Amino acid sequence: MTNAAGRPTLSVEDIDSTGHGSLAQLLTTGPFPEALRAAIKASRLSLDRIQHRLGLRGVTISVATLSYWQSGRRRPERPESLEALRHLESVLGVPQAGLSALLGPPRPRGRRCRPTTMMPIDALWARRDRVADLLTKVDTTSDVKLGRISQHDRIEIAADGGQRSIWVRQILRAEQDGPDRWALVFETEESDVLPEVANLRNCHLGRVAEDTDANIMVAEMMFDRPLARGETIIMEYELVFPDGHYPAGNNSFARKFRLPVREYVIEVRFDQSNLPARCQQYSLPAGDETPSRRRNLTLDNAGGVHAVALGFGPGVFGVRWEWPK
Repeated sequence: MTNAAGRPTLSVEDIDSTGHGSLAQLLTTGPFPEALRAAIKASRLSLDRIQHRLGLRGVTISVATLSYWQSGRRRPERPESLEALRHLESVLGVPQAGLSALLGPPRPRGRRCRPTTMMPIDALWARRDRVADLLTKVDTTSDVKLGRISQHDRIEIAADGGQRSIWVRQILRAEQDGPDRWALVFETEESDVLPEVANLRNCHLGRVAEDTDANIMVAEMMFDRPLARGETIIMEYELVFPDGHYPAGNNSFARKFRLPVREYVIEVRFDQSNLPARCQQYSLPAGDETPSRRRNLTLDNAGGVHAVALGFGPGVFGVRWEWPK
């Protein structure tokens, strides 16, 4: 089946070449190679045609690589491969992150890999003792069961230079049965109030714990129901500050990832009456003391900048700006 634009659209009755089940089922349970084979078969496109359509999108990939992916001999792991997979999902007509969500964490490379331990939720916060205390007042057991597929933050900066609101969109995948909430941790500076959690989609607010002296908030973002292993959820919410209480936030915004995320997008939108003189993205891998991989950003015509990180974490990724003197 194709839509008006000629792109294949897939139905839940489509069966993979092995007969193991419907495409819809494979997109939920995996494994990745079988789901990709099913999607390719349902699209009725040859690997050559898929390569051609990806090329029209500016994506360079060999037919051999596509063949390796669907056979399971290789899988997309590098940032450029994950970007190609995002376009491949669109070409095949499967839902966004439908295939990438099946990949799980990157496989270790090299002959010897030292064992690693998972960082605690509070590990990347400057005042981790205050964060740790608040976390005891909510349920965080679901956090380790959720894979980070995609995160999109949009920060609105008011005319006075303060942060008016932060819109968040997350795509999470259940790596085990049972996760039913997301633990939100938020810290601000230079504000006498904490934001309101508003405009929730596919979730509702559970318990909230606040440390008003430290300007830290922890909240449970409850799912409508527990997720089964392999299921994904698209969750949205917004952190809104009341008028007259917009924090400057050290002229920066950063997201902390204790677990890797496949895609992170950060947008910062400035009021046209007060534009920054300079914007820069930066990253701080876990264990490093100073930011690395800095890159200057150019304002668009609407007065905004954005940065993208693929296959990032654990660590901190953010954008900072300077005002005209």
